[in-house]
This record gives sequence, structure tokens and C-alpha cells, in this order.
Amino acid sequence: MEVMQVADHDFCTNDGARRLKTKIEDYWRERGYNVDVKLVDASFVAAMRSARTDVRSNMVNGLPTHVAEEEVRSPARPRILALA
Repeated sequence: MEVMQVADHDFCTNDGARRLKTKIEDYWRERGYNVDVKLVDASFVAAMRSARTDVRSNMVNGLPTHVAEEEVRSPARPRILALA
């Protein structure tokens, strides 16, 4: 059984935010969508007692707004979207 460290789930650090960005982009790319995910360094936050890195995207309510470009050029291919 693998023991996960608390830092593995901290997505506010630079490394954690970068991992989350990659996971989000890969997830939606596999499903035929392009999402724009950016990392934004925020300043010191008193409540967290540290600085943080924000993960921001062009998604709305957690869903992508645009399909991948190759699908736009080839609309004849049916697309099935299954939400997990």
C-alpha cells in the first residue's frame, strides 16, 4: 500500500500547481478538448501563512468551452461526452 505525503495533495505550491495543471490539460486533451490552464503566483496570504500559486483556466463550471481544433475541422466524426 502506497503512503501519500500531505505535500502530494498540496496544489497551492509551485510543484503541486504544476502537477494539477498537467493533470487537467491531459484529462481534457484525451477527451478531445483544449483547455487553457495558467499558473499565477500570488503573494503572501496571512490565512495560509505562506505564498501560493493559483491555477486558473478558461473552463466554465469545470467544463471546457472549446473542442480541440482537429475536431472543429472534422465535424463529421461523432463525439460522445461521458461525464465521470
